[in-house]
Order: sequence, then C-alpha cells, then structure tokens
Amino acid sequence: MNGGLPADILGNPPGRWVVAVLVAVLAVLALALLLRLVRTRVEGWARATDAALDDGLAAALRATRWWFVLASGVLVGALTLTLPAGVARVAGRLLVVAVLLQAGLWLHAGIGGWLQGYMKRHRDPARAGEATTTTVLAFVARLLLWSVVVLMLFANAGVDVTALVASLGIGGVAVALAAQNILGDMFASLAIALDQPVAIGDFIVMGDTMGTVERVGLKTTRLRSLSGELVVLANTDLMGSRIRNYKRMFERRVVFGFGVAYETGPQQLAAIPAMLRAVISREEPVRFERAHLSALGASAIEFEAVYFVLDPDFNRYMDIQQRVILGTMAALREAGVGFAYPTRTVHLVSPPRGSA
Repeated sequence: MNGGLPADILGNPPGRWVVAVLVAVLAVLALALLLRLVRTRVEGWARATDAALDDGLAAALRATRWWFVLASGVLVGALTLTLPAGVARVAGRLLVVAVLLQAGLWLHAGIGGWLQGYMKRHRDPARAGEATTTTVLAFVARLLLWSVVVLMLFANAGVDVTALVASLGIGGVAVALAAQNILGDMFASLAIALDQPVAIGDFIVMGDTMGTVERVGLKTTRLRSLSGELVVLANTDLMGSRIRNYKRMFERRVVFGFGVAYETGPQQLAAIPAMLRAVISREEPVRFERAHLSALGASAIEFEAVYFVLDPDFNRYMDIQQRVILGTMAALREAGVGFAYPTRTVHLVSPPRGSA
C-alpha cells in the first residue's frame, strides 16, 4: 500500500491508469470532433453534387454510434497499459463486436442513403424499371450484409461457423420445402427487378386483369385497376403470365374499316382511298400507311384504312379516331356515297299450277 492506494491495478500502477483515462477521454473528444467535421464536409458535397455515392457516404457517417466512439477511445487509452492476457483477450473480443456492429450499421445506412439519392435523382418515369431493380438489389445487399456480420460475430465468440452453416443448410432445405410458394414469389420479385418486364407506373394487361403498377414487393405486385380497386397479384403469377405492357408502346397501329352500298359507282369507289388518305393525313401526330377496297361483303363493298398514332396515350388515340370517323362520314356524304347496312331480299315464288 502507498498512501492508501493499491500498488497496481491489473498489473499497472495508478499513475498509468490516470494517464490511460486521460488519453481515452482525449481520444473520444478528438474522434467525435473529427467525425463531426468530416460529416459536415461530406453532407455539403452531397448537396452540391448529383452523385448518389455522396448521399450514401453521408448517411453512413450519420449512423456512427456513441458507443463505437467510446470503445475506440478506450482502445487508444488501453494501448498505454499492460493488461493480463485474459483481460486483453476479452477486451479484444468486445472491441471486435463493436467494430463489426458499427461496420454493419455504416454499410446498412450507406446503402439506404445511396438508394434514397438514386431514387431522388431518377424520378423519370422512363427509368422506373431501374428504380425497381435498385430497390430489390438494395434489399438483397442488406440481407447478405447482416448475414455476414452475424456469422463473423459467431466466429468471434468461438462458435464453429462451418458446422453452423452446414446445419443452417440442412434446415434451409426443410424451410424451402415448407415455404416454397413464398420463396418462389421472392425469387420472382428478383427476376422482375433484373429482367424488368414491368415497372412502377406501367399499364399492363394479363388476361382479364389490367391496371397500373403501383408497387413491386417481395411477394406480391399491386395494380390499380381502371375502376379504382387495388389488384394484388403473386409475383409467380405475374411472371407466369403473358403481359401486355402498354406503357412501353411507342406508337399505336389503328385498322379502320367500313362498308358502302353496292349502288356506288366505280368512279366513286376509286376515289374513296384518296379521301381516306386526306382525312387521316390531316391529323397529328399520325403516320398514314394505306387505304384500299378490301373485299366484297355480303351486303357492302368494304374498305380498310391503316394508320399509326405516334403517341401511346389512349385518350389521344380515341380523340384522333373520333375525328377520323367524323371526317370520313363528312367526305363520303359530300361525294354522294352512302354507308351500307345489312339488308336481306326475300323472293316469293308461287308454285306452278297443278304441282300440289
């Protein structure tokens, strides 16, 4: 004993412990100040640039926890001490746990920040497929990240990770058999993200189901139908169906047909295709393709015109189609040509006398 104080604590004199505490406090303060300065600078870069990587780095720095800063300061202070092997081993394992958890939090927050920045900078509907892909891949990356972190924590605790992984593999087979429908939907969501047959905002038709894609989840895809209700589809059903995606249509082909009466003269018939070309070519944005006398029907001489509306919007297509029909009716009336309508002529024949 010296002045009522023990000669040493864990093999170190009190004076060295005082120095270690002071060094630890200074290290904590210095590290906290450094992190604050770096975070402020990186957040400024993130606001000034269009790169999503800066957003991810800023989010990662914001995820720094106080206990990690404290553990780092304690480590610096402990470097001035000579600790027993058992104490040093336990302290080392605790420090590894802190570092692994903080690294997981950094990467998790970095992925989230990068994803948020990417989504904010890619709101163009034409790139909605990329946003869907990025969201699913970010989830997969986070899942793999924490799986690795947990395995490393077990390994640090002295658990045989090889045997654990093997047992998890056997258990995984049993789980996969029991939840094959759920896993099928999850893998289908990954296929949707990578192959991008649909994306948020697309209007799709599958059999008698149609609607606008609102969300692509891990198990289901949600559509908003034309009548307003929410339609929920399993991802496996979506990938197993024939999908007609109208959002990705660049132009719409329109076949327009009608019939005129058989009383129409040959010269009038020959002039009708030119009338149709004139009527259709007035519209914008439209590309005329052809107009012909196509067939002699049962009660009408049939004409067919084909043109393309150079805009996928359905309402605009209907407006153009309406004007084309009204214009055709006006042109035919001006030319003295009448539309045909179904007629039937019945001939009554009297039987010869004496045939009964």
